[in-house]
Amino acid sequence: MGVLMSKKQQVEKVQKCSVVVSAFKDGLRDRQTTAQPPEELAEAQDMPNEAEVVAPPKEEDKQEAQAEKEKEKEDDCKAGTSSSQHVTAQQREDSRINQEAWSRLRDGKGVEPEELDKSNQLTPPAFIRPKRDINDDQPLDIELIEREQPVNEEMCEICEVWTADDLFPCRICTRVFHDGCLRGMGYLSTKALKEMRDTAHTATGWSCYYCDNLNLLLTEEEMYSLMETFKQCKIIPESCLVSDELLQYKHFVSKRLFEKDLSDEQEEEVLAQFSALDPEKRGQIEWSDFLYHESLGVLSKFRSENSLVRLLTAKERDRARSVFLSLDQDKDGLITGGDVRRAQQSWFQKHSKESQSCNVSISHVGPISENSPSSSSSEKSRERDDNRQVTWPQFVKESALYILAARPNSAALHLRPLL
Repeated sequence: MGVLMSKKQQVEKVQKCSVVVSAFKDGLRDRQTTAQPPEELAEAQDMPNEAEVVAPPKEEDKQEAQAEKEKEKEDDCKAGTSSSQHVTAQQREDSRINQEAWSRLRDGKGVEPEELDKSNQLTPPAFIRPKRDINDDQPLDIELIEREQPVNEEMCEICEVWTADDLFPCRICTRVFHDGCLRGMGYLSTKALKEMRDTAHTATGWSCYYCDNLNLLLTEEEMYSLMETFKQCKIIPESCLVSDELLQYKHFVSKRLFEKDLSDEQEEEVLAQFSALDPEKRGQIEWSDFLYHESLGVLSKFRSENSLVRLLTAKERDRARSVFLSLDQDKDGLITGGDVRRAQQSWFQKHSKESQSCNVSISHVGPISENSPSSSSSEKSRERDDNRQVTWPQFVKESALYILAARPNSAALHLRPLL
């Protein structure tokens, strides 16, 4: 399969070659200067003019002059050798980096992880946190019948090269990637790379490193607030949390916000969320899963429903349409509160290897398994909620946070659906 280079890559290659050639020429000039020290010229300058000779120089003056000449020669030799070695080393380094870069982009797949030198990996992108618009809280008009059907990009997000079937799409946004480029960026381990290859072209789908990280949805102010809470509660970043640590953290947050401890019922809710974040029952939750869960909490606290709807991508809105239309069997534009609750549970069906369709039908939406955490709401409250009528705009608003929570590739439930 042929590979097309972008203009940007061609320009970068020419620039790199020009730098190497220029450095090579400078090195040759330095070598010539070093190889021919001005010994003869120095001797000629040090010889006295016969017309000016009045008396022979003293022996001490001769020794001092000879010492100065030898020192000057030594300094010149060292400077020339150092300059030559520096230019030669720089040439070799530039050549090696250039060869490695083009080797990675040759077929869009790059080299194996064990062959990668960490110091010369592709440069990760600089993530820029979003800023809220002045109209962020205004309603967003989303049509129910008219599908958006977004089209994936044609070139790899990292190397900007097109290689047809070798590109893997993100199920949330329209970006596509080469598996080798993702490896070169250091984003995917061998296990994660295999999962990406197995799911990216299926109904399960795969989230890219932009969409997988829910923390990137927070603004600078929201992230600062979250980090201050972590510091005050002495949460150590990049560390796993056990259930007692999560309970202690939630108690601290409750005291800070409401000036009271968690009730017994709230403690049970925290433990249920812990179980949802620990699907493999290892007794601890990963730092990334905890961070994503807390990021959703910040969004729920500081953002309105309209603001959350604006965070949804075209692909997510299309899937929401499919879910709503499958639940609206009488086609009157209304579904029940019970349907909404079951739909929120269905967003996490992306982790089911048996799901074969992105269009979630009514058969895919049902009660969660028996080992899922139980709800603390009463039966009467549930009955009232299940019987209420919900329109399409209200359905999107109520489901937006659950749709966002389903973005990560992790099997953990970062926002436990109500039962």
